[in-house]
Amino acid sequence: MSTDLIRYDLLVQDALRGVVKRVLTDTVRDGVPGEHHYYVTFITHAAGVRISSRLREKYPNEMTIVLQHQFWDLAVTEHGFEVGLAFGGIPERLLVPFDALSAFYDPSVQFGLKFEVEASEFDQEAANSSDEPSEQASVTSIAPKTKASKAKIKSVSIPEPDISKKETAKKPAKESKALTVEPPALVAEAKPTADVVSLDSFRKKN
Repeated sequence: MSTDLIRYDLLVQDALRGVVKRVLTDTVRDGVPGEHHYYVTFITHAAGVRISSRLREKYPNEMTIVLQHQFWDLAVTEHGFEVGLAFGGIPERLLVPFDALSAFYDPSVQFGLKFEVEASEFDQEAANSSDEPSEQASVTSIAPKTKASKAKIKSVSIPEPDISKKETAKKPAKESKALTVEPPALVAEAKPTADVVSLDSFRKKN
């Protein structure tokens, strides 16, 4: 089998991360629509991730945040997003590059994406550094409370290449003034019990 010099697997990952970017960008402008809410999983020691030392110590590998009722100042950039969330009543400001995402899940419509984070993207120095939590911002309720569904996630099939799967994970640009309300309890290292779109299925074995 010939070597994939184009790296279609990486192109597909970039394209699917663009879906998350679009959803968050629309959320900055319009808020969380209807019953939608997002579970965003990310690698806490990936390059460019900025979280407080308190959170990094509690979640040294992977962390899932929920964007539903209580978050503020969501801002999305070309490469990532920032958001304010309260953890145990303590306000925190998180900066998460899109390359650090390992999973995205919207239980309201049973849709999920799983990403593969290359080992080379991990920033070991970041794992030892910390950022101070930002000042608390005002929070405004924008959507009715909903219960997260545990139904199966829709699987999106794409022809050809097949490969092994990896594990899931958790949430970048324009600043938005108070988009939601206090987020439901943070779910760390929680993975939806459903089939997700695996990028591994797009990569050819060498």
